[in-house]
Formats: sequence, structure tokens, C-alpha cells
Amino acid sequence: LSELEALMERMKRLQEDKEDEEASQEEMATRFEKEKKESLLVISGGICAFPYLAVLFTAFDDEIVSTDVSRYIEDPGFGYKDFARRGEDHLPTFRAQDYTWENHGFSLVNRLYSDIGHLLDEKFRMVYNLTYNTMATHEDVDTTTLRRALFNYVHCMYGIRYDDYDYGEVNQLLERSLKVYIKTVTCYPERTTKRMYDSYWRQFKHSEKVHVNLLLMEARMQAELLYALRAITRHLT
Repeated sequence: LSELEALMERMKRLQEDKEDEEASQEEMATRFEKEKKESLLVISGGICAFPYLAVLFTAFDDEIVSTDVSRYIEDPGFGYKDFARRGEDHLPTFRAQDYTWENHGFSLVNRLYSDIGHLLDEKFRMVYNLTYNTMATHEDVDTTTLRRALFNYVHCMYGIRYDDYDYGEVNQLLERSLKVYIKTVTCYPERTTKRMYDSYWRQFKHSEKVHVNLLLMEARMQAELLYALRAITRHLT
């Protein structure tokens, strides 16, 4: 099977398995912990000060570009760091059910800045639901499972867990090269190269892969907002 056909077959099998038997809460929690720990091993190093400036323009050379962003920021050392040290047994987890964007973050950010919550929510929903219902040359394909895996993997890297999501889907749908690309674009965009871009979903259209970038950036932004708004809520209460 080609890469595309294999991915579509896994999506179909996941749907059939979900209809036949659902994993227990304990099993889903175990799968999340496994995925969270593995995400720490994907890549390390780099500065991620302004992801939106870099992510939409992938570097088209084969070497990592050394980008000096220090002139744009007050603290050149500010950037992404893994949420836990490697080798730790009990990694911190942000349970999304305890503080969600829909039920908590949206209303708080609207209080802090009138109507910004509506604009952010519209942006999140538009990018998440954006689809041509295609996968490369295949039409009339429901890509919901794949889009959710991409979005939730970014949140997983930030230690955010959804109790109703089976993280076993992430491992089945996102191959290693794609996970490397996801973490690089999301956390260290100045290190992104054309080789990384070309290494995954080789049969997909560029527009579909650009949509991946948009999903990753919106997922990262929402994760950052959840942490920030939860901290503000705790301060206010």
C-alpha cells in the first residue's frame, strides 16, 4: 500500500474499532501518558518567539536556518521548553475537562477584552472545520479523525488531556516524520526545512499540508490561552 492508502486504511479501521468496542477510561489515560512521554523525545533545542511569523513560510533549503530573532524581542532567551524533564515518571497534566475553552476561557477573555472571545472562537472553529473532504486524489473523505489527531497531539505536547479522546489514534494516524514536523513547526519554526516538509504525506496537495500548519498554530495558540486564562482565573478567585 502507498502511504496515502495505508493512512486511509488505518482511519477506516479506527472507525470500525470504535463502533465495535470503546477503550476504558483507564486504558485511554494510559495511552495519553505514553504519548505525552514520547512527545518529549521527538526533538529538542531552538527558540520559538514568534511562531506565526515563521510557520507559514517554510525554509526551502536543506539545512537548518539560523534565524536571529533577538532584535524583535526583549528577552531573547524566551521560548518553548518541554513541560517536564525527560525520565520523570509523573508528568504534569492539564485536564481539559477542568478548564475548557468553551466553558471557561471564552467567557473570561470576553470579560477582559470585549468581543475578542467571539473572534478567537470563530478563528479556532474555522481552521478546525476547514476541509475539502479530500485526501490527495481521493474525494468524499471524512477527515475529522485526522484533524482531531493533529489538534490533540499539539495539546498533548503541552500536557493537555481530553478524557473523551483515545490517544491511541494519534500513534496510528501520525507517523514519526509527521510528529517531528509537528513539534518543529509548533515549537521551533525557525528550524523547519523543506526536507521536513517533504518527508510526510508525500502524495498530499500543498493546500492540504498548509492546512496542517494552520491547525498546528491554532492548537498551540489555544493551548497557551488555556494555561494563561486558567492562571488568571485562579488569581481572581
